[in-house]
Amino acid sequence: MKPLFKFRRGVHPPYRKLTASSPIQRAKTPEVAVIPLKQHAGAPAQPVVSPKESVSVGQLIGKSSAFISANVHSSVTGVVKEISPMPTPSGEKVLSVVIETTEDETPEPKPIRNPDELSGEEIVNIIAESGIVGMGGAGFPTHVKLKPPKPIDTLIINGCECEPYLTGDHRLMLEKPDEIIQGIELLMKALNVRECYIGIEDNKPDAIKLFEEKLRGRPIKVVEVKTKYPQGAEKVLIKSITGREVPVGGLPLDVGVVVQNVGTAHAVYEAVILGKPLYERVVTVTGEVNEPKNLLVRIGTPISQLIEECGGYKEGAARLIMGGPMMGIALFSDEVPVIKTTTGLIALPGLPEVRRYPCINCGTCIDVCPMGLIPKMFPILYEKGRFQEAAEEFDVMNCMECGCCEYECPSRVPIVQSIRAIKSRLRREGKR
Repeated sequence: MKPLFKFRRGVHPPYRKLTASSPIQRAKTPEVAVIPLKQHAGAPAQPVVSPKESVSVGQLIGKSSAFISANVHSSVTGVVKEISPMPTPSGEKVLSVVIETTEDETPEPKPIRNPDELSGEEIVNIIAESGIVGMGGAGFPTHVKLKPPKPIDTLIINGCECEPYLTGDHRLMLEKPDEIIQGIELLMKALNVRECYIGIEDNKPDAIKLFEEKLRGRPIKVVEVKTKYPQGAEKVLIKSITGREVPVGGLPLDVGVVVQNVGTAHAVYEAVILGKPLYERVVTVTGEVNEPKNLLVRIGTPISQLIEECGGYKEGAARLIMGGPMMGIALFSDEVPVIKTTTGLIALPGLPEVRRYPCINCGTCIDVCPMGLIPKMFPILYEKGRFQEAAEEFDVMNCMECGCCEYECPSRVPIVQSIRAIKSRLRREGKR
């Protein structure tokens, strides 16, 4: 099925999918796992284990503490050494359960449930119990998205993986298509929808062909979408596939749509069919490392261990990004743990000295903004302290922070930094 609509603007960064043909390998079990109790949007989980207590793989160690929160499970079999604030990839110290591994245990998957016997509500409850969050990097608790306050008629599965370098979703689609499809069917049942699309960028023809073959005769349609960043952003993908536009300040549910990532669909299959909570995920380790790989990694594994498993850094590696290079975060250390939202780790060379110039009003940032905003105004409004004007007149809260504007800006104006600062100020003041 060809795309029904296309989104305007966007950019074409070098994609550098170095690991697209690298099968997923299981990473080594960490000797010590540091598992933060906040790896998701919303409130942190509360610890339900104590120091010196023995735990096993998949055991609940952190209980969801609010409607928007998520359970946390042990990724190893071992003994709890301590529960204390520990550094995380964001730079923030978060209450974490530190577990010393005593047994390198990898439970065998054993189907335990017949999905035909489960109601939609039971599926949602299992997903909540299993601690599943958005696996594309946002980390929003999945069970919350499956309880929309408005009617939903369409489910969209995001198989775009539009960020450069990242290939974990692509490999999952090639290696676990049947499991992903079962996960999609469970999500459809949970939402009680009959319309479902899986959007895959046209730079993944092998995945498109495979899913078209697997889905023949099923109510799930494959949509081949144009390879362009940020094609995988929720609002953009909804527009590309359905033609519906999410209103300014609105959510996908406002147009009757829920979007889930292919990795999330796979995690749903494992939780509901195999009884396996979310305690590991696929991580692309790439860039300036000697052996780029896609690894299946236990949550809580030190990032430095993954770099070592990939042959170490190449000479000249100077930065480490978690996520994609467009929207990921620069890590201050590789001694922080992998968390549920770690889609990739990208080692990059040092940045050349870049001189920033005043805006020349060329309009390039406007030309590439997928949300149709006027990005050049935000640094000006920030400097002048006109935060409310940025929201009311220029829709700053509708910005996805995708970075297209800054990527193309010839003057290297730090536009995204200004946008984030404006949003932060508005939220602190309770105005948005």
